[in-house]
Amino acid sequence: MAEDSQDHSTNSKAGFSHPSQGREAGGRPQGENANRLHSPDLEEKQLLTGGRPGNRYVRIVRPYAREFRRRAPGHLVATERVLRPRGPFGLATETVRRVLIGPRLRTEQEKEERVGKLKGLAIFASDNISSSAYATEEVMRVLALASLGALALSVPITLAIIIILAIVVTSYRQVIRAYPNGGGSYVVAHENLGALAGLAAAAALLTDYILTVAVSVSAGVAAITSAFPELFEQRVLISVAAVFVVTMLNLRGIRESGNVFATPTYVYVVAILGLVGFGLFRMVTGSLPAYTAPPEWLAGQTAHPLTLLLLLRAFASGSVALTGTEAVSNGVPAFKPSEVRNAQVVLVMMGVLFASIFLGISVLSTQLAIVPHPEEVETVVSQLTRTLVGIGPYYYLIQFSTAVLLLLAANTAFNGFPRLASVLANDGYLPSQFQFRGDRLAFSVGIVSLSALSALLIVVFAGSVTSLIPLYTVGVFLAFTLSQAGLVRHWWRLRGEEHGWRQRAAVNTLGAVATGVVAVVVAGSMFMLGAWMVLVLMPVLMAMMWAIERHYRAFKDSLALERPNARLPKPEPPHVVVPVSRLDKAALIALAFARSISPDVTAVHVSTDPEEEKRMKRRWEQWGGEIPLVIVESPYRVLISPLMAYIDALDRQEPKRPITVVLSEFVPRHLWEYILHNQTALRLKIRLFFRRNTIVVDVPYYLGGENEPEHLDDGIGE
Repeated sequence: MAEDSQDHSTNSKAGFSHPSQGREAGGRPQGENANRLHSPDLEEKQLLTGGRPGNRYVRIVRPYAREFRRRAPGHLVATERVLRPRGPFGLATETVRRVLIGPRLRTEQEKEERVGKLKGLAIFASDNISSSAYATEEVMRVLALASLGALALSVPITLAIIIILAIVVTSYRQVIRAYPNGGGSYVVAHENLGALAGLAAAAALLTDYILTVAVSVSAGVAAITSAFPELFEQRVLISVAAVFVVTMLNLRGIRESGNVFATPTYVYVVAILGLVGFGLFRMVTGSLPAYTAPPEWLAGQTAHPLTLLLLLRAFASGSVALTGTEAVSNGVPAFKPSEVRNAQVVLVMMGVLFASIFLGISVLSTQLAIVPHPEEVETVVSQLTRTLVGIGPYYYLIQFSTAVLLLLAANTAFNGFPRLASVLANDGYLPSQFQFRGDRLAFSVGIVSLSALSALLIVVFAGSVTSLIPLYTVGVFLAFTLSQAGLVRHWWRLRGEEHGWRQRAAVNTLGAVATGVVAVVVAGSMFMLGAWMVLVLMPVLMAMMWAIERHYRAFKDSLALERPNARLPKPEPPHVVVPVSRLDKAALIALAFARSISPDVTAVHVSTDPEEEKRMKRRWEQWGGEIPLVIVESPYRVLISPLMAYIDALDRQEPKRPITVVLSEFVPRHLWEYILHNQTALRLKIRLFFRRNTIVVDVPYYLGGENEPEHLDDGIGE
């Protein structure tokens, strides 16, 4: 038996009527003596005669077993063999794809792509942890507008932000428990507060994820340019290249991206905690080195009064550090069992690590009275490290680990955005393409869309972290507030079933109030600095998603069957129109196909030249076919419009009959030859695609005669 076939033989003493069959020695069938029956699930049943009179058996052969595994009758499973490229171009494309993205993964391998706590922390918490590298700087940058003395307020503001973080982490532990299938704020708000609140949360999160990539990558590049100032002018180009690299890593799938991101995350955590510990030791022992900001940094600085609005703005700028907290609740299904427990542990670990690093950097920067660079050429963390340990191996370790982590922190958004987009697409609020999972079980369309939008933001804002921050925090806290308010309603609904619902509702009420206040503060203090753009964009996104959902709902309603056992419709035979430019082999094949689907066939020739028209009539008469030819003369030398007008006229004659247009198209041997053929047919298909009551059929003609019908007479004379 052949390697790619299966042979099942059964004796048959009844039931098969077939021509008598001879046999060779050894019981093998002679030539055509086997009666072959082909089935739709790609099996061949050969009815054979055995070695004794009246002994018959059936041999089942599956010649395409390498391409399709047969799971059950009528149920085939395509193997990877069907995806093998054909031709040198396809082979080259597949090679590049495998190098960039990796080998394909089967759907059943999804569980193998799940992650544990350590990799989960690297994947889902890197955004929140890495924001400790610029959160203190953003607080100090606002306070420095008042005076250098106002920088002392960095620590109280940091503590206030950490308190909000603790409330958010506690609240989101309950989100994970109540909604273990992921979805985060959108799912919670949509289910408990209604579609409008759900769309508001979704719009806020989608905006936040795009900004997460732009801010994280820009901050990472800022860490690089701090160590190498000569690269500052190329920061936008470097940032866009970094987005491309992170995109490729995420297209490879969760587990492989986790392998890449785990090491930088833990190197940064260990290195920065080591720096903070060393700095705190020197502070306690009174051995902190002196720091003096360059005079040119302070020249021309205009002092602003230290008002409540300025303090609120500093708090709002530092609150950007809370971004990424939701990512863990969105990605619960990506964890290994027990998913809920692992996700909750990662959430708490993330909060503790971030709070420790953020507070340590704020305390040390305040003690040293570090001044943020006015042009963002050198970061506060770079100044802090340089002051404590000097420029040496440890300084470069901090800078590079910070840069790499910030670049890879965008990975949090690359996990959150595609998953949320997939949930929205499943609910009908985004195009269905966002549900597509690529070769590596990643949501490819969402990943590529996020990459393009974030790269555009980086270019528009010239890679400036300070310029991007005002756009960043509004959506985050709005999503926090809606999810917490939704959970309060969730616990209220379960009050008769859930033990301890009052305590849980109280925690989420506190979370909703706290994050709601912060959302108002951020929106008010950052409004004129750019937050207005987000506040305008979010309703636009909500309206767009609402319109998409209405379209999909109307689409499904119009296609839904009225009853499960609906019978096939019985349409009238179509009026078939075959555009013919000349009478040749390809035209005859198209005409033959047209006659096979309907007895009512008309060939139409649009003439732009009287002499060519006469030749066409003469050739058609010599051919002597049974199909009528209609010549449409076009004195203005236009081909498609007269043909469309003729089809419209036919349709008006019998509006209830469908019209089928059969197009003959050449299939060249070489790719470059496509530009030499089928251009008119392509334009005609585009016009016909939007026409009601019209079916378009392509009949390919392969140059070389592979599809020529038998007995084709090509001797058509002039």
